[in-house]
Amino acid sequence: MKLYTRLEQELKKEPNFVTDNGELKKWVVLNKAQNFDEELIRLMLKEPTIKETFFKEIAGVTVFNQNLFVQFLEQKNYLNDSYTQYKNKVGLTIDNKFLKQRNEVALVWPFKDCILEGGQSREEDKREEIFFNEILAQDEITQLLEPKVLTNAKRYATDGACSVSTFNRNEQGIITDNLIIKGNNLLALHTLKKEFAGKVKLIYIDPPYNTGNDGFKYNDSFNHSTWLTFIYNRLKIARELMSNDGSIFISIDDREFAHLKLIADEIFSSDNFLNDVIWNSTKSVTNTAIISVSHNHTLVYFKNKNYFIENRTEFRLKENGEGFDNPDNDPRGPWKADPFQVGGWRPNQQYEITNPNTGIVYKPNSGCSWKNDFEKFQELLNQNRIVFGVSGDAGPQRKRFLSEALERGKVAKTIWDDIGTTTNGTQHLKSLFQNTVFPNPKPESLIERIIQLATNEKDIVLDYHLGSGTTATTVHKMNRQYIGVEQMDYVETVAVERLKKVIEGEQGGISKSVNWQGGGSFIYFELKKYNQTFIEQIEEAKDSETLLQIWEQMKAKSFLNYNVDIKKQDEHINEFKALSLAEQKQHLCEILDKNQLYVNLSSLNDADFACTEEEKRVTKDFYENK
Repeated sequence: MKLYTRLEQELKKEPNFVTDNGELKKWVVLNKAQNFDEELIRLMLKEPTIKETFFKEIAGVTVFNQNLFVQFLEQKNYLNDSYTQYKNKVGLTIDNKFLKQRNEVALVWPFKDCILEGGQSREEDKREEIFFNEILAQDEITQLLEPKVLTNAKRYATDGACSVSTFNRNEQGIITDNLIIKGNNLLALHTLKKEFAGKVKLIYIDPPYNTGNDGFKYNDSFNHSTWLTFIYNRLKIARELMSNDGSIFISIDDREFAHLKLIADEIFSSDNFLNDVIWNSTKSVTNTAIISVSHNHTLVYFKNKNYFIENRTEFRLKENGEGFDNPDNDPRGPWKADPFQVGGWRPNQQYEITNPNTGIVYKPNSGCSWKNDFEKFQELLNQNRIVFGVSGDAGPQRKRFLSEALERGKVAKTIWDDIGTTTNGTQHLKSLFQNTVFPNPKPESLIERIIQLATNEKDIVLDYHLGSGTTATTVHKMNRQYIGVEQMDYVETVAVERLKKVIEGEQGGISKSVNWQGGGSFIYFELKKYNQTFIEQIEEAKDSETLLQIWEQMKAKSFLNYNVDIKKQDEHINEFKALSLAEQKQHLCEILDKNQLYVNLSSLNDADFACTEEEKRVTKDFYENK
């Protein structure tokens, strides 16, 4: 029996190495060999011929000859299924190695980025999007994340849309315009880094929840790691954009809450974790559920928690004046009787206090002694700030004046059941568009609460999962600066159109509570696509004939992987036609150079990318002297 056949038989004895249809998981075997996997080595040691071939006895120790084993797999075309053979014929290998055999850095992006493969079988039949896992060297990743050229820039204001002549800037030279950006959000964040690193006061994101209905339908073994890679890549660069006194709020549900907490702890540090805010997101009950879910989580992290420890009057809600009155016509204005508890100081538990109305003496708790704060306590007495309830016969309390409360603000709680629900968000959008244009949007009242806590007027707020645009519309009405990023086409039909209505003075959401009258402006622009355009065309193709037409355009205009031989691709075109439609799509996307999905800033003046004079002008102005 040939060694190749013997090895395959032995490996198939391990269920983890075999697919549901009985085929060997070839890429898994190679990966385990490269990582000296104990499970694989034990299995190979059981077969004498395999042991003799791939192991050596050195000083009484059995040593796995990893290089020999990997070379054997490669030489024997161990990964040589029909599609891999075809890829090899047209040159889609590097250094004579199949891409899955190269042990380099992997960027794994979910479906908006369209480059995730993951070796799936059953689950990918449930969706139309094609996923690709591109293996990239580190220098290629650096190139991929370079800032991009801007295109289709427009300024929207009360008098309509116009071209962008220049970006407005403050005295520090930082752009002060509101920005809506269409493009891959990971690449957009790296584009923003050049201008806004360390400048963003608040980030709010409502990412895909990985429910199975929002673009993350993977096999169980791949699901969580894929979603977290997606989240991790973006949170890492987002942190660089945050100011030292900045914070981030991340909405999520129970499914990925624990996983998200761990990854966010790693990026922001568990020391900078503030709270998990529970938002009562729905009032309705799902009768078919075992327990009807009525809440969402919002994880809150600081860039630097010590800043807020040292500045305790920040990160407060506005005091609404509820419960304040002035029954004794105190010239200092309305007040509220609060229990003694300021920084742990409880004078009613340290000094004898006599109620002048009843004569009752309130004595310190047993074991308590006089403290060094007696002068502070005497000052309260002299200022007429100790009261005994409305009727005068209660225990001692302290007057807290509304003027003080307005200055200090109000501490938020971790359970938010006093603001709007997703139903409010849906109804708001329906009133604007007369249709359900976006599922389960967040209400503006939720974002308003977050903005009140974390920002002041003119601060910068970022949302790189913009969706229907709720963050941007709320920030606009509250006189902060916003940056919104979204790749999908609905950014133009929903978010941009919604913001245009805000400028016109629409009265939904929080408009009445903040006395919104309209006005303001924002700039919309896109990251200039190059190969990304071909990927989108490939995804939308319904048949092989269309794909062949796209291939002809790709030969003339696209940037292909340097190792692809166009002549061989055409020589073997009949084999290409014999592939399934999904494999044809996968192949055309794989041969595109992913470093050229969008046009890099460094290629602005490269004639191959045909940047217009307007694109050059706007791009140069955006990156002004940066």
